[in-house]
Amino acid sequence: MRSLTMLVTFAAALCGTAYAQPDPSVPNDSDDQEDGAPATADDTRTAPPNDGDLPPPQSDNDPQPEVATPGVPPGGFVEQAGVGGTVGYGRAGVLELGGSAGFTAGGGMTQINVAPSIGWFVADNLQLTGVLDIAHASTDNGDGTLVTVLAEPSYHLPFNRTLFGFFGLGIGAAYVKGPGMAFAMAPRLGANFLVGRSGILTPSLSWQYNTHDSMDTGEGVLLQVSSAVRANVGYTVMW
Repeated sequence: MRSLTMLVTFAAALCGTAYAQPDPSVPNDSDDQEDGAPATADDTRTAPPNDGDLPPPQSDNDPQPEVATPGVPPGGFVEQAGVGGTVGYGRAGVLELGGSAGFTAGGGMTQINVAPSIGWFVADNLQLTGVLDIAHASTDNGDGTLVTVLAEPSYHLPFNRTLFGFFGLGIGAAYVKGPGMAFAMAPRLGANFLVGRSGILTPSLSWQYNTHDSMDTGEGVLLQVSSAVRANVGYTVMW
């Protein structure tokens, strides 16, 4: 009986020893220091900042994360913008093609205009648009046609994914028979409503300002200035 008791005690001690053995793959503080002893032989709290030499540089070649850029995507243009695509309206690289039209009547004058345009978002929400505006006006004294070419930078502010407000300033030249060429400027304020998969409905108000050389007095040139407020509705398609 005594021999059996000693055998059971030896077996229990052997199992306990096997259970207490640490996993060699797991770091253990006891490998570096004894229980209760500091990790270094000297107290480093009052040690000087360094010994005069900088530590050697080290690199583990971690990749830099991608950041936003003000430029355009590779190739300059985006394909398949709009619903069903991966890029929404107002993103850099989106193209917009279409035009607008307007009609004004009153005060003995009627005017109709059409303005085909092409726009390109050079950065997010910042668009550069080329506009060819042809306006025909009729009055009691006659009629005339004014042709205007404008380059218009504009900023489009998103209110949600289908509604934008925008402000643009078109600058260029105008031509009308008689006075000839003129400087033209057209500030424009409006909204963009996204329609369907890739359509944009754009109501806008603009102020058309033109100056023409009318007469040389010998001491200078008199300018003939014309201005008008115009309401237009446009429809364009993005891609």
